[in-house]
Amino acid sequence: MTPAAPAQLVRARVMHARLRPVFHRFVYPVFYVRLNLGRLDECQSRWFGIDRRRPLSLRTRDYGPRDGSSLEHWMRAQLAAHGIAADGEIWLQTFPRVFGYMFNPVSFWHCHDTAGRLRAVLAEVNNTFGETHRYLLRVADQQAACAKLLHVSPFCATAGGYRFRFRLDGPRPRTAIDYHDDQGLLIRTTLSGRARAMSDGALAAALLRYPLLGLGVVLRIHWQALRLWCKGVPWFRKPPRSAPHLTAHEEPSR
Repeated sequence: MTPAAPAQLVRARVMHARLRPVFHRFVYPVFYVRLNLGRLDECQSRWFGIDRRRPLSLRTRDYGPRDGSSLEHWMRAQLAAHGIAADGEIWLQTFPRVFGYMFNPVSFWHCHDTAGRLRAVLAEVNNTFGETHRYLLRVADQQAACAKLLHVSPFCATAGGYRFRFRLDGPRPRTAIDYHDDQGLLIRTTLSGRARAMSDGALAAALLRYPLLGLGVVLRIHWQALRLWCKGVPWFRKPPRSAPHLTAHEEPSR
């Protein structure tokens, strides 16, 4: 069942494990928000604001069309253009801005049908070079797949593909991403946590515990890159940006 509240706050952890050519694993605590795009007006508070200055906030220009227009209308237009029957609620899962600062490696737009089934996910991926690519995924049995089209890490070629598994119902949402190259599984990533209705108390507690969330994400990316370099993991140059900014992908093969 889709949550009745217009927004959730999820205290979570990110696990990332690289399997080749050396094993490299790390786990970090984070928090993120999930927002019902049809009820954004109900998400405003003294601690959290939509296009308002608050300790925690979401700026609509950071997502989708990047012009400040309705995120829900834009997402529904993408679904219609690609013939995806997801006419129920749409939830945006993302790191919020913390005192105005944010970096989101990936945000997920969860698109349901009127029965509450997950039908599509838009994975909006950002790299540290200021580039964005949006993968529109058709979901079957809470799974999806796509080819990798954006250079994300200098320690991975822009090749291969991702397989996603989503578990969004209940109090412990979980997203798993497996990255495969031509030799097989290379990287496992999971984002899992405990969800609760977003409230002033929950927001204040998260802010006190993680006051440097966005900056911490960027610093940890560069720290782990340094560790990989020290371990001798091969380096790949960033290719020119040529792929379209949104690509649609079919259901994963069985």
